[in-house]
This record gives sequence, structure tokens and C-alpha cells, in this order.
Amino acid sequence: MTKPSLPELLHAAVTAVGGTERPGQAAMAEAVAEAVDDNAHLLVQAGTGTGKSLGYLVPALAHGERVVVATATLALQRQLVERDLPRTVDALHPLLRRRPQFAMLKGRSNYLCLHRLHEGVPQDEEEGLFDQFEAAAPSSKLGQDLLRLRDWSDETETGDRDDLTPGVSDRAWAQVSVSSRECLGAGKCAYGAECFAEQARERAKLADVVVTNHALLAIDAIEGAPVLPQHEVLIVDEAHELVSRVTGVATGELTPGQVNRAVRRAAKLVNEKAADALQTAAEGFERVMELALPGRLEEVPEDLGYALLALRDAARTVISALGATRDKSVQDEDAVRKQALASVETIHGVAERITQGSEYDVVWYERHDRFGASVRVAPLSVSGLLREKLFAERSVVLTSATLKLGGDFNGVGASLGLAPEGTAGDDIPQWKGLDVGSPFDYPKQGILYVARHLATPGREGSRTDMLDELAELVEAAGGRTLGLFSSMRAAQAAAEELRGRLDKPILLQGEETLGELIKNFAADPETCLFGTLSLWQGVDVPGASCQLVVMDRIPFPRPDDPLMSARQKAVEEAGGNGFMAVAATHAALLMAQGAGRLVRATGDKGVVAVLDPRLANARYGSYLRASLPDFWYTTDRNQARRSLAAIDAAAKANGQ
Repeated sequence: MTKPSLPELLHAAVTAVGGTERPGQAAMAEAVAEAVDDNAHLLVQAGTGTGKSLGYLVPALAHGERVVVATATLALQRQLVERDLPRTVDALHPLLRRRPQFAMLKGRSNYLCLHRLHEGVPQDEEEGLFDQFEAAAPSSKLGQDLLRLRDWSDETETGDRDDLTPGVSDRAWAQVSVSSRECLGAGKCAYGAECFAEQARERAKLADVVVTNHALLAIDAIEGAPVLPQHEVLIVDEAHELVSRVTGVATGELTPGQVNRAVRRAAKLVNEKAADALQTAAEGFERVMELALPGRLEEVPEDLGYALLALRDAARTVISALGATRDKSVQDEDAVRKQALASVETIHGVAERITQGSEYDVVWYERHDRFGASVRVAPLSVSGLLREKLFAERSVVLTSATLKLGGDFNGVGASLGLAPEGTAGDDIPQWKGLDVGSPFDYPKQGILYVARHLATPGREGSRTDMLDELAELVEAAGGRTLGLFSSMRAAQAAAEELRGRLDKPILLQGEETLGELIKNFAADPETCLFGTLSLWQGVDVPGASCQLVVMDRIPFPRPDDPLMSARQKAVEEAGGNGFMAVAATHAALLMAQGAGRLVRATGDKGVVAVLDPRLANARYGSYLRASLPDFWYTTDRNQARRSLAAIDAAAKANGQ
């Protein structure tokens, strides 16, 4: 029997999921197959509606080697495992004459820990463990969550937090889960044979396709201990998110509260001298942090340096002591010891990293209203790490609706550690960029309106002209508005103002869970939804409920953002344009994602309104506009209002 062709396989898969074949999807599948066969790297931009999941799954399944697919969002992981993969495997089985297996794998803390559930949680102040079910009042929210978790543990096959609906609070989940550092290990644990995390790992070892998230991919790359099974092909979906997720995993933090918890956990398990030294170091650190002012630390101040050295040395002593002593009077000593060791090791690692003062790290103080001050350390760049760990030993395909910024892939490529496309050299990963377009007719379906007449937004202060403009646009659109704001304060101010002015329901991020807000926004066309960062990327509302997407200003990083400003400065010192490489790239990515919320289906029509004149007037405006979908462009406010009113009238005529 001849081997089925890629078009045949793609046709079978698309039919199985009830989709429509798109030229962009076919072009993407061919390019992915070629990259995988040649052991090469590919960056592919596939617009909304292309069907990019099948564009990479079909050639990956046809190839036959193990593939890891890493995504940024829970929604896409679920879509792949619950919808796309089962149907695609069923459709391809008769053609391939084999049934590829697939599995989901996440970090250990995403799975219910049976040891924690049955034996209790190590308690900070007392010896041994306490029963969290008895400690929490049954009538309290925490108590109810814990009882529900106990019932769920008998029914669940996966123990995966995301399979629990409705979900529980982070506080409740922390009582029944462990980090990889706190885990006793399957060999030592009484529940090792039934462990959900271990079962997920075993399923992943046997699977042809392993679906994971960017964070686990980053841990696998950074920590050196392999978490993912060996694989020949890596596909990174939502790849525009990868750099920030890897940065997040590579960021260390110390707070006085965290240090004090570690002291309490270790105190009963080590000799008095070691415990006292850690306690004294913790008090010294707390005194320094009381005076900490937010901002970057170009050099570690002397008082912080001394406090961190004391913490590092005391933590090292405690780690040695924890390994050397045993105390059989402590109930379930191994679990208590493991949790204490994990918290002290974290403190030792972060304190040592900051005191070493690497030129490749950025250190800063942060202050939080509820949690007080913290000192943080993050890599100046993750590009070298990604180049070395990601592209060395496998074929990598990176895909997203937004990878081409300002007209080419080189900006995103550079952030991933890739030299400009076509650069030759022995140690330089070779890659290709491909834009397969979108099935949508952007110039006919959408308008990009820039409010050129408004005042340039300043750092602080109210923008009454912007709020007037926003109210007029929302009125003309008949509601139907997704408001994307650069800060929570701006979103709150706009919601407050418009609730007083307009007879339209205004939903505000933070007043309800995100899922609930999006559901209510989609259900009622007159409703508006205002919010910040997660809305720029996480909203998929096709149809008449979202016909106006408003951005209050260009979302440049804050000038006092320590990491972004350090990255900008480093580019400038190397002779590059720091503003374009860091700030403008960051803004372009977010704006491309934000503008992508408007047209989600072939029948969608609407306006993206940017209430920041710099998009029309500033030199960098053309770069940002080139990163957006190819909407019809205008700066005429009357044209924008007339178009919105016409789109609203058409929707109402259709009963929407």
C-alpha cells in the first residue's frame, strides 16, 4: 500500500473536526513536514481562522517520531487534548495504519498529591503535620473546597487541577499539592504507586504526542534535569508568549515572609546553632527590606549584600544539617523534612545568585500593597539560553498569529536567540520564516481608526478627551465593545466614567472571574468589557457582541519597569536601538494580539480604535501599524462613528 500523501491526511483530519480546508493551512502543513523531515527550524505566522492546530498536528503525526507540543494557555491545551487530537487520530488511523497515542504533561504542582491529601500538610509552627480538613471549618469556603477535593480524589482519573470544575482557590489547592522539590519521590512515598503526577509521566513516555505548557518546557531547558520525555520534534504554539514564560521561570524572588516560613519549617529539624543562625539572618534581611524602595539595583547595596550573604551561609548550614539529623518524634518526618529542605534551598539559591552579581542578571526591589517588599532577580536576556537549549538537538516549529513584527520575523527571532534569517555559520541555527496569511478579508471586515486629534497621553493624570471619545465610540457601536487598557487604574477610571454616562452594562476585569466575564460579554451585545493584559490575548468572542476593540494607548512597558529598561539599555550599549528592539517590539506584539480580538470569524465586522495619536504621528507608528492586521486605515472620527453605527444597525436588523 502506498503511503498516504499529506493533502489526503489533512483532508481526512479537517473533515473529522468539521472544519474547512484553507490554503494557508495546507501551506503550513507542507512547511512543517519539510522542516521536520530536514531536521530544520521554522517560524510560521498563521492568522486567526487558519486552523493552525491541524496545520502542525497532521504532519507531526504522519512523521511518526515523538513530538512535544508546548502551548501557553490552558484553553489551547484543552482544545488539543479533548477535541483536535482525538478526532485527528481517529481520522488518520485507517490511512496511517497505526493509532498514534497522545498525553498531557504538566508540572507536578498541577496534580493532586495523595500523600498531602491523606497524611496532612507540614505545619509551620508545630512539629509534624496537621489535618487540614479538621483545621478548616466545614462551613468556611476553604473547608468546603477541601471536602470537595477529598470527594473528587476518589473519582478523578487524572488528578489534574484543570479537570476539577468548578475550580478551587489557590489556597485550597496548596493544601493538597506539592512542588517537585517537596515531593518525596515515588520510591519513598506510600502513595507512589497511585501518584497522579507519576502516572502522567508514564503516559507521556509511551505517547507519540505529548502536550505540555511553556513553563514546563522552560523548566526542562533551564534546570538540566529532564522533565519531558526524549523527543525529535518540538512544536511551540502561541510562540509569541515563550520569551516571557521562560523569563518568568528563570526569575528568583525573596521576601521576608518566605524566609520566615523557611526558618519555622527548618527550626525543629536541625540543631539549635544552625536554626539560630538562620533566624538571625532572616531578621537582618527583614530590617533591610523594611527600607527597600521599588526600582532597579544597578549594584547590590552594601546592607542588602551583607544580609544576603548571611542568609546564603546560614541556609547552606541548615541544608547540611537537614541531611545529617533524623528526629523520629516528628510525625511523617520525611514529608516535613522535604518541605523544609525545598524552602531553604530556594532561599540559598536566590541569595547566592544575587550576591554573585552576574552581569547577565537584573536585580530590583518591588513593593506590593498586600505582601510588602521583595527583592527579585531575572536574566537580562533569555535568547542565549533558548538558542543553546531549544534549537540544539531537535527540529523546532514555532507558530502564532503574531510573529511577524514590523513586516519581518527577525525581531521575534532575535528574542529567541536566532540570527537574522539566512545568516550562515557553523553554530548558528538555520531557520525559515513563513507567513501563511489569514482566511479573513481584513480590509473589508475591519477598520483601524487612530484618534489623531487627541492629546498625547502623559504618564499620569486623567485623560478627559480620551474618555469623551471612548463614550462617543461605545454609543455609536451600541455597546459591543472590548476595552483594552494599559493599566488597571485606567480600566477602572473608564468603567466608572462610562457607567455614569451611558445606559450600557460595563463589565470590569477583577469584579468576576475572567471566564464568567467573557461569557456575560458574549451573551449580551449591548455589554462592554474593560480590562488589562489578559484580555489583550485571551478573548475569543466571534459575532456581533464584539464589534469595537478600543486600546486606550500604545502599550509600551512602563519606563520604571526594571527588567525592560535594563534590556533596553543593554541593546543601546551594544550599539543597537534599545527603544525599537525592546519597547516597540513589546508594544507591537501586544497591539497585534489586541487587534486580533476583533475579527474571529468570516462574518465578523468592526473597528479597532486606538486612542493614542502617536500611532499616526510618531516615527515608530508605521512599524507598529505594519504589525497589525491589514485593516482599512483612517484618522477621521466621523467616519469611524458612522461605520460603527452602520455595523450596529446591520447587527440589530439580523436580531443580534
